[in-house]
Amino acid sequence: MSAMSSTSLQTIGAIKSYHHQAQHLVKNYLLADPFIPYTSVLTGIFLCKVVYDLCHFISNSHSKTYIILTKIQRIEWNNRGISTVHAIFISALSLYFVFWSDLFSDRWHNDLVVFRSSRLSSLGLGISIGYFLADLGMIFWKYPSLGGIEYIVHHSLSGVAVAYSLFSGEGQLYTYMVLISEITTPEINLRWYLDTAGMKKSLAYVVNGVFIFLAWLVARILLFIYMFYHVYLHYNQVKLILRFSSFSSLSSGFIEYVDT
Repeated sequence: MSAMSSTSLQTIGAIKSYHHQAQHLVKNYLLADPFIPYTSVLTGIFLCKVVYDLCHFISNSHSKTYIILTKIQRIEWNNRGISTVHAIFISALSLYFVFWSDLFSDRWHNDLVVFRSSRLSSLGLGISIGYFLADLGMIFWKYPSLGGIEYIVHHSLSGVAVAYSLFSGEGQLYTYMVLISEITTPEINLRWYLDTAGMKKSLAYVVNGVFIFLAWLVARILLFIYMFYHVYLHYNQVKLILRFSSFSSLSSGFIEYVDT
């Protein structure tokens, strides 16, 4: 009995030791300010792989459509799953930072809004860069089946703009404003899923089309009007950002606007 108790105590002690080491690793390395830009990008790439595998496993087990698809269609199916998860994550985080967080609020801070950042804001941008890199790799791997030159231009400009904002700490508010436009991606992907499943004439397809229109109106038209108005109000601060940052953000914003 005492031997079993001793073994149990040793096991508990080992678990606590590993838990402490894991906390130390996360706190002092993964989430340490100097390492966040790098660990977050790697985390984003890793999460893309996890989502891809989960999408394949779940679809293969529960979707009759997925089973009859060709190999390249299955790859696109899983790849759009990654795109959807990233879009939900980054658009939700962007909405939080732009409209609810105090980080970029003029009421609680006296410093310049164009130079504000936090661990969480940097982590979110890094994960998004990881997604753009992973998806760009998929596009090159199966080119042009997963997208043509327009997708390469879109991902390249978006990735460069977000990376500059992450590593320089400049203009993160406006970067997140542009990334809110990712909220239209899940509806666009759902349209592809419904079309692939032979449901193009279904009510779900029509309703989804309405949501695409509304999402486009709000996230890619009204939001950009709000963003330019915000830039106008803070123009003296925006002028302090380097030209490269301004060019990258505007280019990324334009590509996000026209991309479907």
